[in-house]
Amino acid sequence: MATNVMTTPTTVGLSPRRRWTVLAVCALSMFLVGVDTTIVNVGLPEIGRGLGVGTRGLEWVVDAYTVVLAALLVVSGALADRFGRRRVFRTGLVVFGLSSLACALAPSLGALVAARAVQGIGASMLSPVALAIVVGAMPDPRERARAIGVWAAVFGLSMAAGPVTGGALIAAFGWRSVFWINAPVVVLALVLVALFVPESRGQRARRLDLPGQALLTVTLGLTVGVLIEGPRLGWGSPAALAGYALAGLAAGGFVLVERRRPEPLMDLGLFRRPAFATAVLGATAVFVALNVSLLLTTLYLQHTRGLTPLASGLATLPMALGATVCAPWSGHLVGRYGARRPLLLAGAFTTAGGLCLVGLGRDTGLPLLLTAYLLIGIGFGFANAPLTNTAVGGLPPSRAGVAGAITSTARQVGSAVGIAVAGALVTGVAPVELPGASRAGWWLVAACGLFLLVAARVARPAAPKA
Repeated sequence: MATNVMTTPTTVGLSPRRRWTVLAVCALSMFLVGVDTTIVNVGLPEIGRGLGVGTRGLEWVVDAYTVVLAALLVVSGALADRFGRRRVFRTGLVVFGLSSLACALAPSLGALVAARAVQGIGASMLSPVALAIVVGAMPDPRERARAIGVWAAVFGLSMAAGPVTGGALIAAFGWRSVFWINAPVVVLALVLVALFVPESRGQRARRLDLPGQALLTVTLGLTVGVLIEGPRLGWGSPAALAGYALAGLAAGGFVLVERRRPEPLMDLGLFRRPAFATAVLGATAVFVALNVSLLLTTLYLQHTRGLTPLASGLATLPMALGATVCAPWSGHLVGRYGARRPLLLAGAFTTAGGLCLVGLGRDTGLPLLLTAYLLIGIGFGFANAPLTNTAVGGLPPSRAGVAGAITSTARQVGSAVGIAVAGALVTGVAPVELPGASRAGWWLVAACGLFLLVAARVARPAAPKA
């Protein structure tokens, strides 16, 4: 599995201060990965002007990162269990840092996309591995629950803070600064890991599932590729039809391979549990909604309204605030009442935010825009903790790690699909026509919120109080 919670004795017996220091170091890396998933969104118009490319090419700048990250999350966790979590974690930091420098120096779109894909490789060694380190360092269940609550809050903050941070950096230093900024953070993280993070491994290393890994990567790459290139190729063109067929064959092959392997990349038997399957789809829906919102907002504010990247980033500040405040609150509600209540709140707020903008026009008032972004941010903040709880609830530790890894993969798939769908809606659209073209995207955001209401029906209604 990706994040086996059983560890070697090197993580046992840490002092409370050392345990929470380990959490802080790992949360720093999580913040880095989360911010880099969304920080580029606000800079896409500037990147396009700087490199002379349009919307379709810019989608690959985001999705090259998220597709690779999604495809490799599970196998990176397995490698960490086998070869040592701190070792793989440090390797991921180095790869992430060097590829960030390559992004900052990229002379062309192709070079930038390639560097972003390598960035995704590095990021895949950070997120699940860091969580496994934290879980291993926190043997007490209550302390571990608090640590995971902090983790969820940092994760929500990082995703929502990306556009604000990106806008400020671009205004001051240009679009390449969103990649330069990673270098000092990576250096700091490497020093802290060397000083404070102990080595640990899974109690039993799993064999790598290379056929399953290859088929998963092909499936995700082809699916997102068809969504991005569809407007250019034509949805009914021979090339698009071939893409559909190949993606379907790869997905079918993945299912067959995973069913026959004694130690599969993904435990597909988990999907027989309605709560787990719904939670995975819910995680995908949340990140589709978030990334559709971020991309459409960026293009609308900068292209149609003529705002600067900084002003565009600041306009999303209510989204960041809503996520930051509600993520820890959601964790508290899950611990006290179960997953159902926060999921109902997440669905209601996300749906309301999407509906606010289905009538978007060139001169839509700023109060309505800010209200919609706040509602979507609140929905996002409430969603993550109950979805993770629903996915892993009731499972033994030997399966909970796999469930968490699959849910993390689903989030990144949602990010990639959201960017691809939003881009497909507005590719080739003149700035004056963009509000009308984006309305289908806001309906999609509302639909994702409605699905969370469905997910709430199968979530556990209550958890025992401490």
